[in-house]
Amino acid sequence: MSKQFKQIHCTINGKERDVVVDVRASLTDLLRNDFTLTSVKKGCEVGECGACTVLIDGEAFNSCIYLAVWADGKEILTLEGLMGPHGELSDIQQAFIDETAVQCGFCIPGFIMSASEILESGKLYTRKELRKLLSGHLCRCTGYENILNAVEKTMYKRLGLELPEYLQDLSVK
Repeated sequence: MSKQFKQIHCTINGKERDVVVDVRASLTDLLRNDFTLTSVKKGCEVGECGACTVLIDGEAFNSCIYLAVWADGKEILTLEGLMGPHGELSDIQQAFIDETAVQCGFCIPGFIMSASEILESGKLYTRKELRKLLSGHLCRCTGYENILNAVEKTMYKRLGLELPEYLQDLSVK
């Protein structure tokens, strides 16, 4: 069986791209192999672990089960695209560091991309709601609490709200 290819046009981390893709290739493969965006991790490759999460037109998707050809005309954002023009970290990336939410780091890019979608909504979520919104990610190291702290604290800061007392008690300073 011969391979079939298609040219697509998309925006990746703010840069317009034209690329020829194998119609069977996943978006994960395109991002890692063609653009060396290694924050997009290959974990389970069946959409269960969340390590490959990227934003497509502002919505979080598991890129391992999203075909590269479907990215035609889309805007794709990876962890590398969250950084400022001089490599400065975004607020949510810094929060993960501040809250020691990073251990081995394998799952973190996916968590941060989902958190970015959550934070862009401009809504105030309860801790229980945040836990559910992040439930599509598996982490073997952190136990999730510090990840939740990072997302919740960033949410409160972005909304200009005072941290609840239980989060203030957890502040690292």
